[in-house]
Amino acid sequence: MQEQLFQIALGIQEPIYITEIEFNAEHELHIYMDFRRGSKFTCPVCGAEHQDVYDTADREWRHLNFFQYKSYLHLRTPRVDCGSCGVHQITPPWAREGSGFTLLFELFVLALAKSMPILKIAETVDEHDTRIWRIVSAFVNDAYEQKDLSDLTQIGVDETSSKKGHNYVTVFADVEKGDVVYATKGKDAGTVADFAAEMHKHNAATSQIKEVTMDMSQSFISGVTTQFPDASITFDKFHVVKTLNEAVDNVRRQEQKDNPVLKKSRYVWLKNPENLTVSQQKTLGTLSKENLKTAKAYQMKLTFQDIYRDAKTQDEARLLIDKWLSWADRSRLEPMKEFASTVKSHYEGILRYFQSGLTSGIMEGINSRIQEVKRRAKGYRNINNFITMIYLVCGNLKMPQGI
Repeated sequence: MQEQLFQIALGIQEPIYITEIEFNAEHELHIYMDFRRGSKFTCPVCGAEHQDVYDTADREWRHLNFFQYKSYLHLRTPRVDCGSCGVHQITPPWAREGSGFTLLFELFVLALAKSMPILKIAETVDEHDTRIWRIVSAFVNDAYEQKDLSDLTQIGVDETSSKKGHNYVTVFADVEKGDVVYATKGKDAGTVADFAAEMHKHNAATSQIKEVTMDMSQSFISGVTTQFPDASITFDKFHVVKTLNEAVDNVRRQEQKDNPVLKKSRYVWLKNPENLTVSQQKTLGTLSKENLKTAKAYQMKLTFQDIYRDAKTQDEARLLIDKWLSWADRSRLEPMKEFASTVKSHYEGILRYFQSGLTSGIMEGINSRIQEVKRRAKGYRNINNFITMIYLVCGNLKMPQGI
């Protein structure tokens, strides 16, 4: 009676049947199975049906716990002698080929992996973490191989680190869908070449990429212009403004050496007026009356930011940017002149924003999720494991039902 109950619960079908159920001294449930004498099976390689059994091998799979106890399935597993392609071991319907776990156990692990560190999962299910990583990597790799990029036309490029200050990973994303489409070790032009090569494996061609948004990294610029010659580059406005903020801060640092009134005022100049605290607003009001170079640089920053807000067309933006560059060149503020030089050398990509409208908003959202993954695991020493988790959490992969 109990054999029939477990056979129904596990979905075991003829010619396989349960021969014995054992609950041993280690409080483990073991279910043993065999197949009917004279049974024939389908070749797992070519699909030829009604193949004779050549020999057998005893195999074991870890299954979901039976209540709080570990449970295992055992099968005297047949190897078929296929007339077309030789001798091959069958894979029972409850398992993945080459795995020592049942599919239900693996799907349970995958579900946990989206929100729990692998080490914690390993502790929960009482398995070594390397075995858990093999499960997650196998499913993620298989799902990523099936990812279709045939409609990909706009990409964002950004970098992140697997652990604070170490092992950089470059992430490519579909800025329309918000999916990570590729992640690879490094942050140089070679990462772009790697992505271009990968596209061909996913029903895509480099010629279909029409828009790329990224920061002003020379490596990325070189890679994109080489690998995606048909694409227009938009330099993300937030990275441009970040560079501008650095210029303002450099003005403050230089002036502070001779004017101590600027001490402890760094964040006053980095924020926009509407984001200042009451105390910072008072400080800004006081310092603005001191005829400071920093105050002038701050006003230049606000004026440049206004271009992003006010310009409605590329032509309008071009006139406003050119006017601002002329102001910067006459400013006698070296950091601001250096920023103006940066704008000139990246002119078309900065101007492109006013046509494409692309920003790093999607990339920032993805990066936030990646940082959560990294924080949860307290960083990753194995770069491949980090990339696997990026795909699992941010890749929008088609996983088996239930994931």
